[in-house]
Amino acid sequence: MKRFRVGSRAQQLLTFALAAIVLLLLLAHVTGLSELRFVRQADAILYDIKARLFAPLTGDERIVIVDVDDRSLAELGRWPWRRDLMAEIVDKLFRQYDVRALGFDMVFAESDQGAALTVLDELERGTSANNPAVVEEIGRLRPQLDRDGRLAKAIQGRPVALGYFFSQEPNGSQSGRLPRPAMKVTEFPGRFVARSSYGANLPRIQEAAAAVGHFNVDVDPDGVSRRVPLLLAYGDGLYESLALAMLRLIDGSDVVELERSRSGWLAGLKHRRVEALRIPSAERVRRIPVDDQSNALIPYRGPPGTFRYVSIADVVKDRAAGDALRGKIALIGTSAGGLLDLRVTPVSNTFIGVEMHASLLSGMLDGNIRRQPSWIPAYEVALLAVVGALVRRTLPRLNPLRAVFNALGMAALLILGNFAAWRLGYSLPVAASLFLVSALLVLQMFWGYTVEARSKRQFTRLFGQYVPPELVAEMSRNPEHYSMEGQNCELTVLFCDLRGFTSIAERLEPRQVTQLLGEFLTAMTAVIGRHRGTVDKYIGDAVMAFWGAPVANPDHAKAAVETALEMQREMIRLSESLAVRGFPVLEMGVGINSGQVTVGDFGSSVRKAYTAIGDAVNLASRLQGLTRRYGVGIVVGEATRLAVPGFAWRELDRVRVKGKGAAVTIYEPLGLESELDAGQKTRLLAWQDTLEHFRARRWSAAESGLRNLAQREPGRPLYALYLERIAQLRAAPPAADWDGVVAFEFK
Repeated sequence: MKRFRVGSRAQQLLTFALAAIVLLLLLAHVTGLSELRFVRQADAILYDIKARLFAPLTGDERIVIVDVDDRSLAELGRWPWRRDLMAEIVDKLFRQYDVRALGFDMVFAESDQGAALTVLDELERGTSANNPAVVEEIGRLRPQLDRDGRLAKAIQGRPVALGYFFSQEPNGSQSGRLPRPAMKVTEFPGRFVARSSYGANLPRIQEAAAAVGHFNVDVDPDGVSRRVPLLLAYGDGLYESLALAMLRLIDGSDVVELERSRSGWLAGLKHRRVEALRIPSAERVRRIPVDDQSNALIPYRGPPGTFRYVSIADVVKDRAAGDALRGKIALIGTSAGGLLDLRVTPVSNTFIGVEMHASLLSGMLDGNIRRQPSWIPAYEVALLAVVGALVRRTLPRLNPLRAVFNALGMAALLILGNFAAWRLGYSLPVAASLFLVSALLVLQMFWGYTVEARSKRQFTRLFGQYVPPELVAEMSRNPEHYSMEGQNCELTVLFCDLRGFTSIAERLEPRQVTQLLGEFLTAMTAVIGRHRGTVDKYIGDAVMAFWGAPVANPDHAKAAVETALEMQREMIRLSESLAVRGFPVLEMGVGINSGQVTVGDFGSSVRKAYTAIGDAVNLASRLQGLTRRYGVGIVVGEATRLAVPGFAWRELDRVRVKGKGAAVTIYEPLGLESELDAGQKTRLLAWQDTLEHFRARRWSAAESGLRNLAQREPGRPLYALYLERIAQLRAAPPAADWDGVVAFEFK
């Protein structure tokens, strides 16, 4: 049968035009001509996934956070603390705990001079000015009461970096004194957003510090902090971050250099001019990858608490272990809930601000900050071109399911490649290519729906009137493999029938008969469908089904047997449900046989049916009729039994049914051999021995075996049937050529 393909040239052109528009929009995004927010956000989400997935989850032994936590506030008083206490903390950290360097993730913007110093000033200006002894005493007391001075003195001459902040408030204030800028704005060929205000440290405290850096953290449009601007513009100067200031302090470097892009015209796609900041020192040159706004990606090491924390109260109270701080780079910050220094980051929605600077400083020291090379736009353009070409070449040749798997495979390769680049130290975008794969897949599926759906509808109109609907969808994927013409093939045929339905129907109202028959046929059809069988026809209260056509199934015999066993289980459930509603108890017989049949489209010009005919079909029908005779639910022919290994079988008899000259051995399936318990296996062996005694005319041994089995399984009709036969054969002994075969003349 020829496969149907429908579709106009206009539809093909429309699909191609839509694909081209998608590609152009994505190209405009990756080259910076326009921005697609959903693509940018998708890249941000993927970035967060990589940050969490590949975080080392270990702290940096070189860095420790001296924490202003809730316990410290409870022990030392509410924030802010007096400057003389801060001076004491600085002295302890250097003298007692011997820290290597100290950084403050806080700003000392306001003076903290107490009332006592004010009194001294008034005394010095008053009548006491003429009293040398008083003046001398005032001079002795002033340094002790000058809290700001005590902090400045504690900082002076030590490797201490202070922090401050910039803001973009239109009418923001300027407080404190800014440090000397790291470079002029004109020296950095980037695109900065100028800051309009700042909050810096008191001049005397700022001048005492060895280094000063801002603690601003960039916040992406989705509210997540992923990067820190190492340089911020204010006026005509560029000011370094706290982490960068501490790095230069530790290395003894007094200069920040630019590493310009070497990507030539590739960098021009997004006007990239700078690749990294270089920090030269006597021992090494550190390279810090940045983007065109000097932003460095924060290499988060894990969730909050990954770095080692020491409560500042333990430092003040001399409870901190010496080795926890000795030789370490200490950062003073706060995790106290009331001070609200919490940020949203890729690894946590409540990340402590000071640990962000610790993470960045750790990454600078290790040299593992992710690179954002200037050739990224060119890379994205090339990737879009390659992916687009592959998708457009492969997807149209595949059916919908394979097309989906193909697209998923491409997406998986893109993501795995992106993850590999991350492990190599690169942060590369990939969302644009993923969206291209998705968009082209959607367009291809749309094309497949509008075009292939027509083909399938035509196929369904031709084949669906003969074949059960549950298999039409599968067949329509490859319609050229199927034909209506009659053909000989090996199938397994199943007949099932309600026992005594005629007498049951006579006692019920027509409405109840319709309801009962509808529920029975619905339940049995569902079971057949679950095992991929073809429901041939309904014959009153009987169902005929077969396996192996029109969809080939090499395990058709096994599928039929499994179906019959499930049908009996479903019959028990259905009968119990009907009994609750007042219906009589139902029983069902199932006959199964395998063999060569002719299957195809049979009938007249008025009406046709896709069905199977042949001796194997007739025998299956006869076997169903024998289920009542032997008191079993399922009777299976010998051909089916030989085709289904792994099952336990009870041989019932050797019979010759009406219309067949050859005898057939019939069986009852008991289930999988592995599922039989020891008692069932013992009874099955005893039955087989009894059957052999019977066929060898050892009537007494057979009778004894049957009575023993009947005691173990009372009420089984099979044993009563054979006891009755033995009595008849004793009364009228069989001929010498008796072979134990029983002939049945009914259908």
